[in-house]
Amino acid sequence: MTEDRRRLLLLQSLREQGIIDERVLEAVGNVPREAFVETPFSDQAYADQALPISCGQTISQPYIVALMTEALKVEPSHRVLEVGTGSGYQAAVLSHLARHVYTIERYATLAGTAGERFRRLGLGNITQQVGDGTLGMPDFAPFDRIMVTAAAREVPQAHLDQLAMGGILVLPVEERPGRQDLWRITRDAQGFSREHLLAVRFVPLVEGLPGEG
Repeated sequence: MTEDRRRLLLLQSLREQGIIDERVLEAVGNVPREAFVETPFSDQAYADQALPISCGQTISQPYIVALMTEALKVEPSHRVLEVGTGSGYQAAVLSHLARHVYTIERYATLAGTAGERFRRLGLGNITQQVGDGTLGMPDFAPFDRIMVTAAAREVPQAHLDQLAMGGILVLPVEERPGRQDLWRITRDAQGFSREHLLAVRFVPLVEGLPGEG
């Protein structure tokens, strides 16, 4: 089966699972997921499951990528922060929807590989940084949208501070051991409101950089 055929089947599966935003589906369809998975798993690139990548991290299953992207409600004029570059797949999808994507990753190895993928695919509207994702990217704030692709124990204050008025933050939170929930947080003149989306499972959001004690 060709990669194009696998991609079409994936899009069909996403629609059947409730993804209805055509812009999101088009963005997912425009990103070759096989370019973001490790070679041993290339034959599973379009399976609707998470796959391991370097540094003990994962590339999220396509349904979760599509669901979080849809929940973020990205518009073409938006500046989007992604916390946790990982393979680069989520940032690539967002780059087809937003004016500019800013993405931060604590592992330099992952960031370097993702950057090579972005360049190879001609994704010129992505700015990368290696750093502590819990701190966001204050030099580029505020952001219209923020997506976090690792689970924190609580919502990082820096992410709330860097969210523009009217902005949306989507992130998983592990408020009690073994239970992660995906939340959509909206900022308005009255403050922040939270909406529960579903239970999820992500790698943990870790403060600092590798090797720091």
